[in-house]
Amino acid sequence: MRRRLWVGVLGLALGLAACSPVGEGGRGTGEPAPDFTLQDLNGVPVTLAEFLGKTVIIDFWATWCPPCLFQVPELNEFWAAHKDGGEVMVLGVAVDVEGAEIVGPWVAEQKVAYRILLGEESLAREFGAMGFPTLVVVTPDGQVESRHVGLMEVAELEEILAEIQGRGAT
Repeated sequence: MRRRLWVGVLGLALGLAACSPVGEGGRGTGEPAPDFTLQDLNGVPVTLAEFLGKTVIIDFWATWCPPCLFQVPELNEFWAAHKDGGEVMVLGVAVDVEGAEIVGPWVAEQKVAYRILLGEESLAREFGAMGFPTLVVVTPDGQVESRHVGLMEVAELEEILAEIQGRGAT
């Protein structure tokens, strides 16, 4: 029974991810990323501007979003590969209105390895999110590189990162 439930959830998640619209802007939009200041799960304020000079992956998600569950292992793997290099930051922005009471236990249960911030859907909309999860990649100079609604795999993130780093080397 439990296996059948997971297969059903996975099917739903993949289906939703596959059917999610790509947000306006797509790749290489060149628009400035809206700056923000949000608290992390420990109450420490975090601003996007403090990461200028790094490529920032922002995952807008919610605990009530089934596809968001499947984004965590991909981002954990990507973060593990890049966290020591100092050139990349991964931020998860939870849009749950209940805040840390709900988000904290979910993050612990899913073993999220990257930094989680407490946000709102209005901020996600400012970044062009049309559904969840939405991953926004911000270049080291603060521009929106890409926006993707639905599950994004490590290979896709690596491709985008390589493009950004390739442009910086020229």
